[in-house]
Amino acid sequence: MTLTLLLDLDDTLLNTNQDVFFPIYLQTLATNFAPDIDPALVGRALMAGTEAMFQNEDFSRTLREVFEDVFCPQVGLNREELDVHIQEFYSKVFPTLQKHTSQRAETKPFIDWAFSQGFRIVIATDPILPKAATWHRIRWAGLDPEQFDFISTFDNSHFTKSSVSYYAEMLGRIGWQEGPVLMVGNDMQRDILPAKKLGLETFFVEAESGSTSGFEAGQHGTLLDLRRYLESVNMESLIPSYKSREATLAILNSTPAVMDGFLRKLSPDSWRRKPFAGEWTATEMICHLRDTEREIHQMQLKLFEKQGVPFIPRPDTSVWASQRDYLHEDGLSALKDFIEARREMMETLNGVSETGWNQKARHAIFGPTYFSEVAGFFAEHDRLHVHQMLGILKNI
Repeated sequence: MTLTLLLDLDDTLLNTNQDVFFPIYLQTLATNFAPDIDPALVGRALMAGTEAMFQNEDFSRTLREVFEDVFCPQVGLNREELDVHIQEFYSKVFPTLQKHTSQRAETKPFIDWAFSQGFRIVIATDPILPKAATWHRIRWAGLDPEQFDFISTFDNSHFTKSSVSYYAEMLGRIGWQEGPVLMVGNDMQRDILPAKKLGLETFFVEAESGSTSGFEAGQHGTLLDLRRYLESVNMESLIPSYKSREATLAILNSTPAVMDGFLRKLSPDSWRRKPFAGEWTATEMICHLRDTEREIHQMQLKLFEKQGVPFIPRPDTSVWASQRDYLHEDGLSALKDFIEARREMMETLNGVSETGWNQKARHAIFGPTYFSEVAGFFAEHDRLHVHQMLGILKNI
């Protein structure tokens, strides 16, 4: 089984000390706008934009868009003007901040070993900085950004690490691969607890072996301890369980974000290109998700509003692609419609009480069931089609 490792960056792979580094970074960035804009004004706008990113749960907007929507009006710049400042800063000034970080001797040996084992590795850093800044920091750690399966930045992510949906989005962006998953990080509130809520196993990174108590044996320590743990652990014990309410909601909340990340910049020709004969195109896949959301998921949810034990039908959707001529629809419009339909469903799901979550039902295929299990079927359907969509995009 191939292990997927989600690795935090700051103070896990790179000595950063966020309490020191982040204020210096903000002050340096604010000063870079002078004399055109008052650094104090820029500083306030930076903090407001950063806070907006931490609060974001809108799966239709990247964190970059969230940040710019707050930052730009406060400093009187449009996005194009901001981009000029940002590109200059991250190419010329940001590299000078490396002196406020230091490499960890154990980082590169661990990463080299992990790749030698065939592990899938995602750099799961809090995505509040652009790609350029994040890639600099990975290089400061002595690593090559091109090595990794995915790296979260504010350009490609819709949630920060305080959200359980962030972890679902990361796994979605690599296709919801089957097998064991381990989240590794040094921050209890942003690395460990949200990942656990999704159903992932975790490893808490410490500066020294055994400096933290309260974790299961072997699941905390240095990167050297992490290697020892991975060499001895039964990988089947790291296979996630996505059965909890929080996990189900996070998966459903993340899917529009994942599809937005996959598809928003897809060329018109690529939307309709078949990866292999007889398989769906990206347009057909997103149309299927849109119509399933509108006509099946939302219908099934409404049946639970009735008293008693509702019967949950499951219509056959396999003929829709040909019957409805999905191939000739506009894929980007279908994506937007799917996002809006999912937004409506999430409003419904987030309002369901614990009693409602445990309501009994009879399913046309699965027999006796509960509301929670039906919602779980929605999440499994999402994961299946995210996996298929990534396969389509890799082969067109």
